[in-house]
Amino acid sequence: MPRRSTIHEQPLPPKTLVVDNGAYTIKAGFAAPVPDASDCHVIPNCIARERDKKVWVGAELESCRDFGEMAFRRPVEKGYLVNWEVEKTIWDSIFLDGRSKLYCDPHSTNLILTEASNTMAALQTNCDQVVFEEYGFASYSRHIGPTLNAYNDIQHLFGAPPREQQTSATPAECVLVIDSGFSHSTVTPVYKSRPIQQAIRRLDIGGKILTNYLKEMLSIRHYNLMNEEHLVNEAKEKVCFVSNDFRHDLERTWQGGAAKKKDGEEEIVVDYVLPDYNTGTKGSMRPHDPSMAAQVKKMGAMANAGGAVEDFMTLGNERFTVPELLFNPMDVGMKEAGLPETVMQSLSGLPPGLWPAMLANIVVVGGNCLMDGFMERLETEIRQLAPADCVVRVARAPDPIKSTWLGGANLATDYPAMKAMQVTRQEYLEHGSGWVSRIFNHTATR
Repeated sequence: MPRRSTIHEQPLPPKTLVVDNGAYTIKAGFAAPVPDASDCHVIPNCIARERDKKVWVGAELESCRDFGEMAFRRPVEKGYLVNWEVEKTIWDSIFLDGRSKLYCDPHSTNLILTEASNTMAALQTNCDQVVFEEYGFASYSRHIGPTLNAYNDIQHLFGAPPREQQTSATPAECVLVIDSGFSHSTVTPVYKSRPIQQAIRRLDIGGKILTNYLKEMLSIRHYNLMNEEHLVNEAKEKVCFVSNDFRHDLERTWQGGAAKKKDGEEEIVVDYVLPDYNTGTKGSMRPHDPSMAAQVKKMGAMANAGGAVEDFMTLGNERFTVPELLFNPMDVGMKEAGLPETVMQSLSGLPPGLWPAMLANIVVVGGNCLMDGFMERLETEIRQLAPADCVVRVARAPDPIKSTWLGGANLATDYPAMKAMQVTRQEYLEHGSGWVSRIFNHTATR
């Protein structure tokens, strides 16, 4: 019998870097003894090129003032990291640049990294090689992103007292994580910190498709914005909402519609003032102004007299028909179930005995859930589909963008649990990438 390796018994370095490598942004930061969302830095995961060919990498975009016709190149496509040439350029600017707040020496740093569910083995192998051979991190572990949310204080979201800071980050036993992000939306049942693979379901609609759909609608109805991804994405985040009565709202915005506004309802039609990159003015939403004075400003008739000139778009049903795709993908011909139906499809892959626990602990993360009305619509439709004898509780994480990162930071505070999951660089060199993949997939033991 071969002698058991003692490499795993060596202590890990004290510094741990947690990276939630999203398609739109990278959420990264060092794990502190008492994790806090303020320790997490949100960095654009892209390389951008201006009209004058100037190139911006990652965090440099925060100082950019002119996003007109900006072209973006992203290393993550359809949720999977496929372009390490671009990703490595971005990582180098974050982790190896001495001026960066996240500068570190990989040889004395542990890495906790997220990946998408059902990532192809070839992409996982590429990731392992870059982490250990290009950067040389001391130890590293890959986690399906939504599973890390189990290490957050889940019960506090549903009204329980907050977890004591001295308590180790014990993961929630059962949690159903709905992650609606940039590339796609996923439903992931997590049991004792591990995903139940056969029950993971994916909806190929995320923030990117919503932005592209809005871009096409605005280009037909208002201005040609097909090359203005950043501008349209900002407009989507500021004006879009999820309707809880789609037919009624559609009638309210239809020209000549006879539907009356219900008590307490806000006006749907608004004006969105476009940003002015020359003056640094950002885009903003305001109540619709149908007066002639607003049209005069728009046409620039007062420019010669020194008056203000502004460009704006009057938006009506665009505000809620775009996010409606998350609930009815058939509106654009996609033969997929909406998000509530996807949740029930995920539950169908679980033993019936787990249904009550999963339905009572539904946690929603990802940028799309920040849209007004999203949580109310999602909870209402899940209740309609769920068995009548099951309690349905749906909660949004306090910070849906940083929630996955915070779960990884909580895991890092539990040294024994983290050490059991980490693979050291010496183990990688001794056993190879295939063995590492089996360890991360829980199909092999040390």
